[in-house]
Amino acid sequence: MATDSIVIHGAREHNLKNVHLELPRDRLIVFTGISGSGKSSLAFDTIYAEGQRRYVESLSSYARQFLGQMDKPDVDFVQGLSPAISIDQKTAGHNPRSTVGTITEIYDYLRLLYARVGKPHCPRCGRPVAKQTPDQIVDQVRALPEGTRFQVLAPVVRARKGEYEKLLEDLGKKGFARARVDGEVKELSEKIRLDRYYKHSIEVIVDRLVMKQGIERRLADSIETALNLAEGMVSIELVDTSEIQIYAQHLACMNCGLSFEELQPKNFSFNNPYGACPRCDGLGTHLEVDEELVVADPELSVEEGAIAPWSSGRTEYFTRMLESVRDHVKAKPKTPWRKLTKKQRDVFLHGTGDDQIYVRYRNRYGRTRAYYTYYEGVVSWLERKRDEAESDYQREKIEEYMREVPCPACKGTRLKPESLAVTVGEVNVSELCRMSIAETDKFLRSLEWTEREHLIGDRIIKEVTSRLGFLIDVGLDYLTLERSAATLAGGEAQRIRLATQIGSGLVGVLYILDEPSVGLHQRDNHRLIETLVRLRDIGNTLIVVEHDEATIRTADMVVDIGPGAGEHGGEIVHAGSFRDLLRNKKSLTGQYLAGRRSIPIPARRRTPADRWLTLKGARQNNLKNIEVRF
Repeated sequence: MATDSIVIHGAREHNLKNVHLELPRDRLIVFTGISGSGKSSLAFDTIYAEGQRRYVESLSSYARQFLGQMDKPDVDFVQGLSPAISIDQKTAGHNPRSTVGTITEIYDYLRLLYARVGKPHCPRCGRPVAKQTPDQIVDQVRALPEGTRFQVLAPVVRARKGEYEKLLEDLGKKGFARARVDGEVKELSEKIRLDRYYKHSIEVIVDRLVMKQGIERRLADSIETALNLAEGMVSIELVDTSEIQIYAQHLACMNCGLSFEELQPKNFSFNNPYGACPRCDGLGTHLEVDEELVVADPELSVEEGAIAPWSSGRTEYFTRMLESVRDHVKAKPKTPWRKLTKKQRDVFLHGTGDDQIYVRYRNRYGRTRAYYTYYEGVVSWLERKRDEAESDYQREKIEEYMREVPCPACKGTRLKPESLAVTVGEVNVSELCRMSIAETDKFLRSLEWTEREHLIGDRIIKEVTSRLGFLIDVGLDYLTLERSAATLAGGEAQRIRLATQIGSGLVGVLYILDEPSVGLHQRDNHRLIETLVRLRDIGNTLIVVEHDEATIRTADMVVDIGPGAGEHGGEIVHAGSFRDLLRNKKSLTGQYLAGRRSIPIPARRRTPADRWLTLKGARQNNLKNIEVRF
């Protein structure tokens, strides 16, 4: 067997008809042909599937149980296979936390950059923050009201994996009696076992005090002890309210009296509680009740079921409650929703506030009963029911009346105010991620730093700009790093994975791509082709399923599969150079590329109908308030 080629013998997967084929290694090979001819069956379902199956079988039985057993493709044998990587048009995932920045790992480098050379500011007043002394921390704690009970804690471990058996033992030997482990107070004299694979937080209880005159010396000693134990950090827990105040010897705003912990990459991660916005947990969005979904048909009256959540299968309780609200706002029966005043609609939706309504009804014995009660409104009722839902089904039913909106706390940035107050070049990490990739690359290259900042940040900037360059090369310079991965088109997601592979620098790999030019303007096509050629030139084999003429012309070898689709395809019509393809009379692709066949331009175009679909003010992603008619 020649080591410089991949040999496929007897491929019969799907509609392939006992295909025999030899492909050169370290070359750019294009599989083309009409849709349904068998291109993907040969490229993905035979060559890639066999490569993956062999790789999985080479692993231990323990590792294979997590990957699953792969079926052998219907082929006699495949020789000369390299490790295979498939880059297809699947979306980059539906995880709402995945962004262009996270899947390309660029955001990981930006987190490191901001943690090392970022300039922290106070999120309240905007002034630069500075380090504070133990005496300044003591003065801030002494400002607590007289009689306040509090604990001085030393956070020695903060959300890190490990057993910490030796640490806990040493703390006990130093004379500390108790520690709070994952929120639970435990005696250090007892054996404490922690799961090494889970994150834990350990806070040593240094002292318990009540604020009063004469404790200044003891308070100062306790805070100094905590600072030494926790590397410059101390937590003060107010016993009665469980509120925790964090003070750091490192950073503090002297104007507002706020302390901040030393900057770490996790402070800029929206997937970590130390960086994520506490309101939306780092998602950047939250669900709120949409009044247009609650009242789907404004032509109906309240009695006719205008309020959708209470219209189907509603109980007698909701019926008499709505009748009482109608009487309370002095609305006429059978009045359509759209004819109610704004004030009347607001009461139905958002409740009566501090005012009570008078509810009168007849019970099953025919007796009239009446009472006063508060009416919370259908919006508050939906929000409460969603929070109290005990099953996914109940929650999903309520969420049918809700829509996703930017988080009101972080305005969609996903991060805490403290993280957003850190800047590099007067720009915080969220603002940087909102720039297009081309603008981000230009901004990072134009930063003016001190000698110390250059020493720390140059290597990080080199990694970031290198990855940004790969994305620009594949025509994705218009995307932003904050763009959700779930909103990417198939072609965009594929080109991102392609750019990531270029950045990995792997050689000797078999890459199989599925129409990477999909959705790419012809203006940018040459950049994609240059990327493919670069991947080939560093020592990889590329099999590209493609219809694009420029890509076919660039290929070292063209394999045309056909001649027809389905049962009429599955045969190798041509396997050779592009020049020979043009002379192959059996190849439909060759005939069209050579100009012997063409698709005539219609002599007459259809005229548009009278009805048009109009979009106004479209601003999603990079759209700029456009108006368009179809």
